[in-house]
Amino acid sequence: MKKTLAWAVTVVTAATCTLGAALPAVAADTTTPPAATSAAVTSAAPGSTFDTSRLSPDLKALADQALAQLPADWQQHRDAATAAFGIHDTQWAALRDSVINPGDYQCESNALRDYQRTLLQGANFEPLFFLYFLGVFDMPTYDALYFGSESKSNTFGVNGEYTNELTSESKDLKRFWDIHSDDIQLVPMHGRELFSSPERLAPVVSLMYGIPEENRKVALGLASLIIHVINLDPVLQGGDNPFFTLNAFAFSEKGAPHPAGIGDRIVMGDGILEAMRAIGLGTTAPRAILAHEFGHHVQYEDDLIGDRDGTPEGSRRVELMADAYGTYFLTHSRGEALNAKRLLDSEKSFYQVGDCAFSSPGHHGTPNQRFATASWAAGVANDAANQGHILPSLTFDALFETKLPDLVKPDATN
Repeated sequence: MKKTLAWAVTVVTAATCTLGAALPAVAADTTTPPAATSAAVTSAAPGSTFDTSRLSPDLKALADQALAQLPADWQQHRDAATAAFGIHDTQWAALRDSVINPGDYQCESNALRDYQRTLLQGANFEPLFFLYFLGVFDMPTYDALYFGSESKSNTFGVNGEYTNELTSESKDLKRFWDIHSDDIQLVPMHGRELFSSPERLAPVVSLMYGIPEENRKVALGLASLIIHVINLDPVLQGGDNPFFTLNAFAFSEKGAPHPAGIGDRIVMGDGILEAMRAIGLGTTAPRAILAHEFGHHVQYEDDLIGDRDGTPEGSRRVELMADAYGTYFLTHSRGEALNAKRLLDSEKSFYQVGDCAFSSPGHHGTPNQRFATASWAAGVANDAANQGHILPSLTFDALFETKLPDLVKPDATN
């Protein structure tokens, strides 16, 4: 996934770093109902309203209290922020949402989706749907994207088990590719840390809902209510459930007319790392994900994104190219130098976790297309006459563009 604020200027204007004013102007959205301030609500899905009358008395009281404190245009701020920052553009977020609202997505069962279902087994769906309606499952993403930073004290993985591996690979990627990359920050996304106190959560609440800085007490109150609702259900583990952080993405503001000062970064959520381990891909998938996301930064710096034109085909080209950059690095003798056959065997399983959004503007390519791309990129690295030579990123792109029609050609058999 990748996103630049330049893509969202028609939705959000001039983002600033002042809390509560980060999303100061939102285009009118006639499809979004006004904020819910009573029990006259009908649905748990984002962009609609929520029927608190169906909740248990204790939870209804909390929900009504939260909804009453929200600004009248909170949903517009939430939806505009989601669009601006690309919160739901990743394949991981699409799969997560398919578990919450399975009727809205056409997804075949796969290992990752099956695992995600286990994360919510035994959960009380009343608070779960209310939290989803408020966008709470996106809050760790906002926190990492907007307020996180690269630091020697950062850890990756629930127990920090991927810290050395990913920080080392990040340095290797910066040395490998011929782009300006010193400013690309690798940032972790944690759940419990964010939901540990209202003071930590309040800035994210202000950012998402458009609460002015002078109304900090409102943001703190809402943060306290959200934390309380999370803690009502032990399945959510106080925010430590991997469902909260099951995402990874690259972000850049290059070319944005009104940059928010976030800078270039790659966010790696604890949840996606734990998910890869749980389905047996923890050895190579975390490195493949990071290499893929860094491939997007190569695209940013080389101006290779092009006109995605809002189509699945446009997104597929960008995503397959990032797959190619990632696999070339992972198999190159001066990159990670991973054994190509073992990596491809792993990637074949990795890509089968599925991109079910075949008609979505965020489509990443079919599993077969992604595996074909990885196989091609590994061949470029392994078949090179000079094994010590790293192809310039633009030269590699030219090879990819020539190969692309073959990679995406129909492959169904009768």
